[in-house]
Amino acid sequence: MTDATAAAPANKLAAPGLSDSSVRYGLYLLLVIYTLNFVDRQIVAVLGEDIKRDLRLDDTQFGLLGGLAFAVFYTVLGIPIARFAERGNRVGIISAALAVWSGFTALCGTATSFTQILLFRFGVGVGEAGCTPPAHSLISDYVKPEKRASALALYSMGVPIGTFAGFALGAIIAANFGWRAAFYLVGVPGVLLALLAFFTLKEPRKLGLSLPPAQKTSFAEALRELSRKPSYWFAVFGATTVSFLGYGHAYFLPAFLARTHGMGLQERGVSFAFMVLFAGVLGTWAGGKIADHYAKRDVRAYVILPAIAFALGAPFFLAALFWPAGANSGYIVLLFLAVPTAMNSVWYGPVYAAIQGLVKPHTRATAVAVMFFILNLIALGLGPTAVGWFSDFFAAGNFGAADAGAFKAACPPGTTNALCLAAQAEGLRMSLLVTASVVLIGLVCFWLASRTIRKDLADAQLAAQQG
Repeated sequence: MTDATAAAPANKLAAPGLSDSSVRYGLYLLLVIYTLNFVDRQIVAVLGEDIKRDLRLDDTQFGLLGGLAFAVFYTVLGIPIARFAERGNRVGIISAALAVWSGFTALCGTATSFTQILLFRFGVGVGEAGCTPPAHSLISDYVKPEKRASALALYSMGVPIGTFAGFALGAIIAANFGWRAAFYLVGVPGVLLALLAFFTLKEPRKLGLSLPPAQKTSFAEALRELSRKPSYWFAVFGATTVSFLGYGHAYFLPAFLARTHGMGLQERGVSFAFMVLFAGVLGTWAGGKIADHYAKRDVRAYVILPAIAFALGAPFFLAALFWPAGANSGYIVLLFLAVPTAMNSVWYGPVYAAIQGLVKPHTRATAVAVMFFILNLIALGLGPTAVGWFSDFFAAGNFGAADAGAFKAACPPGTTNALCLAAQAEGLRMSLLVTASVVLIGLVCFWLASRTIRKDLADAQLAAQQG
């Protein structure tokens, strides 16, 4: 498929050779798949206090379950899967990946030790590595270039919707049937959805609408192409910074609501879920629409818009951290958190659209995979892990212990000692504050991207026209 769309009606969504109805079906089914991706990824967060108590984990171990344990294989396998997606059947890859991560999610409910649940989380990461790079490539073949930011933003709504479903369903199921049942009930449906996707999603390559294999580039050639695009790297590291906060903080904020504001499992899970849903969907949708509008005048909007949004959310996050505990204080905190949640969701459509436009069509999946390698290794791998480690570190300091090991000995997981609980609450608050300082790095990265993106996009468009 080429990017030439001059003959297509101005209001047409689909790229040449595809119907609007089939593309809309494909986009919404991919949204459902990505939603389930985040349900299975994030459900651990809301179940955390129960899992920690039953398996006797500390915050560092719990952070590993949502961080490095998930991200290692998710990150490492992303690039080879994307390279296969450049030539292979992207629908088949996405369907197989969905079946794998759903199966391992269900297995998490059988874990009886830290080692077992750690291995099952590895498996979830293996499966989820096969979702987004081929999905982005598929979406870019489905729609016209000028509709790409909105289409990718629609797909990215799976992040807030999936987070909502993971938190809300996880909390409700766990409160009534236990945390193990929550893993079973969100994992099994994914296997059935994988079959639906395999038999109903269209693969443009099978229809002769995509680039033939002879035009594919090697991985070394793809990296050389990316190395000549400084705005690609600046945008990637800007998005990585936002995601570091998103993954790390979202993973521990339910625990913050429990420890500091006394919210119960179902109360905090459902309330946090609705906040993420409305704020995240609004921010993601607005980011795609605003970027499509302003990028027609100035392509720097792809990276300036996320920077402005990122900066606007910071003061509200600080207000949420330091709002005093009291009657219904948790709900006030959630109102404050809604603003940075929306602002930190703005980047999806603009940055993904910029990355798809910065490279040749047959390098798109690889460009996304390289981005996800960096983003997930740093943000997903280290975000929750760093927040958990700092939480234990500051808790030990607040308790007066010599180190985290001494604190764990004095305050083992599941303790009801008031001094221990107070130290854990303050330790988590300080951890969230310290890790939030990376906002400055993100702002610098997006500013640097704005200085080079015009030239890089123009060069990529010229290269695509020349074949």
